[in-house]
Parts: sequence; C-alpha cells; structure tokens
Amino acid sequence: MKVILLIGRILFSLIFLMTAVNHFSPATAAYAESQHVPGAAFLVPFSGIIAILGALSIILGYRARAGAWLIAIFLIPVSFMMHNFWAVADPMTRQFQMAMFMKNLSMLGGALLIAYFGSGPLSIDSRKTRLTD
Repeated sequence: MKVILLIGRILFSLIFLMTAVNHFSPATAAYAESQHVPGAAFLVPFSGIIAILGALSIILGYRARAGAWLIAIFLIPVSFMMHNFWAVADPMTRQFQMAMFMKNLSMLGGALLIAYFGSGPLSIDSRKTRLTD
C-alpha cells in the first residue's frame, strides 16, 4: 500500500512538471498577456518555477506540505485568470475553459489534501522522521 501513495504523488505531480516547460516560452507569456495577466513576461516563468518546485517536492516527499502549498499558490490565480469560462462568449471555448477550470479545482483539492496529510511513506520526509525517532 505504501507504493500506492508514491505512485499517487508522482501521477499528481507529472502534469505540473510536463506543462511547466511551456512557462518559459514567449508564446505562453503572450497568451497570458492576451488574457489580461499583469506582468505576464515575469509572472508566467515565475509560475513555472513555482510549479516545478512544488511538483518535485511532492514527488520526492521532501517538504511535501510546502510543495503542495506552492501548487495551490500556482493553481488559484491560473484557474481564475487563464480559465475564466464565465467570460467566454463562444460555447465551445467556454466548455473547454470550464473543463480546464474544473480540472484545476480538482488538482487544488489534491494539493490541499497533501498540504494537510503530508507525503506519507516512501518519502524523504518520512525517512527523516524515522531517523529522529
């Protein structure tokens, strides 16, 4: 059962690692700017760094609670600024943005669970706890 938590941490975090690479692309910053994100040229790469640090923290189980808060800090503004389906006129685009918004809310729920419960076994955090016991 311990392996299931490790697999869950990895699967939860993969999306943040895989998509964070795009946050260093000028095209992604330009898209964010078109969505009225202030300071997109700075905030988009900065959000990529936050996503990478949070994801690696959760995967490794090193200060996973803090990593989960980084993911939450990443998800909240991204969800409301980039996936504001309520402001979209085109029905197809609205549906897509609503799905992306709900996906982000779901991941926010997962991040909050990790923030509360921590990384569990098979993590650097649990290893440190065993060494100090």
